[in-house]
Amino acid sequence: MVPSESTPLLPAHNGIADVSDPRPFRERFVSILKAEDEPTWLQSCTWFFFGSWFNVLLVFVPLSVIAHHMHWDVALRFGFSFMAIMPLAKLLGDSTEQMSAKLGQTIAGLLNASFGNAVEIIVGIAALLQDEVRIVQTSMLGSILSNILLVLGCSFLAAGFKRQESFFQVTAAQASSSLMTLACITLVIPAAYHSTLGDSSSDEGLLVISRGTAVVLLLIYCAYLYFQLVSHVHLYVGTAEVEPEPPKMSVISASISLLCVTVVTAFCADYLVASIEEFAERYSVPKPFIGLILLPIVANAAEHVTSVWMAMKNQMELTITICVGSSIQIASFVVPLLVIVGWLSGHELSLFFANFETIVLFVSVLLVNTLIQDGKSNYMEGLMLVSLYFVISLAFWVS
Repeated sequence: MVPSESTPLLPAHNGIADVSDPRPFRERFVSILKAEDEPTWLQSCTWFFFGSWFNVLLVFVPLSVIAHHMHWDVALRFGFSFMAIMPLAKLLGDSTEQMSAKLGQTIAGLLNASFGNAVEIIVGIAALLQDEVRIVQTSMLGSILSNILLVLGCSFLAAGFKRQESFFQVTAAQASSSLMTLACITLVIPAAYHSTLGDSSSDEGLLVISRGTAVVLLLIYCAYLYFQLVSHVHLYVGTAEVEPEPPKMSVISASISLLCVTVVTAFCADYLVASIEEFAERYSVPKPFIGLILLPIVANAAEHVTSVWMAMKNQMELTITICVGSSIQIASFVVPLLVIVGWLSGHELSLFFANFETIVLFVSVLLVNTLIQDGKSNYMEGLMLVSLYFVISLAFWVS
């Protein structure tokens, strides 16, 4: 049920934070830090490291470091680094979830999208500084496709197994999908420009278009944050009430753990990128498949788990925010950021993607827009999204 105009805006977010609190955000945030019921440092660390069996995979973090510096076989170096990023991505999600537990559903979705994409930013910068431009482009494109097809599709499937139909705020979903469409169009324009002028004469023009577009997209993303957090925050109210869960970590311990895990992830990402070239050549694995399919699956582990779990709890607004919002951030923030980083560091990264990749992105965004425009979902829609992702994966495997 959508609140009427007479209903107070945002009565509760996720059953946790009351955003009708008249106090300024700074005072509310300070009160959160001073909360007496927060877990101690020992309780926070215990839950952080031993709260999930998935953390057993953290053993691959030191193995990744050892394999890289001891120059072990490339399969071991790639495999250990690949497996190490999976639990690190989950820990990023855990820390983010604990930080956002008292800040409301909208902030929770944005934080999950933002720090879930920390892996993509780290991998992208590591690849860019090693002149692996194609890995940067395919991994960014793959992250977008993974979020809007695989993660959103699995979320719709999970919700469909629990209830016949799930409902979400259609206006907010359409606003998000429209911005996703805009970001998609900005990637189509460089491809069309390149096809018109040919290979050699368009390189300089592509860089100018890409860098100008990057600045515009960053401004649009800032406006989107203002739209979601300030001016139209009522559009992102959850339609279902959920019992609040007690926090497992304090806000400060969650913040510190988030910083530490990000640093460790940066090293593992650097080791992973360094092994891709040799791994692809020795084992005949297409590099586009590695960048577009394998890396995003690892990087999106946190969003995948959180989104599916929220969908099963009927928190579809949060699911849409995580999946579509994460893709928006990649297309409107991460990719432009990498273009500017490449500009400043002397690495020429443009928004020009191959025609096939551009078409794949366009049809994927088109399907997502078609499925969410009615404000409800079911398992069949989830199956459609996952099926398209499988077909795209197959196409890049044989490319």
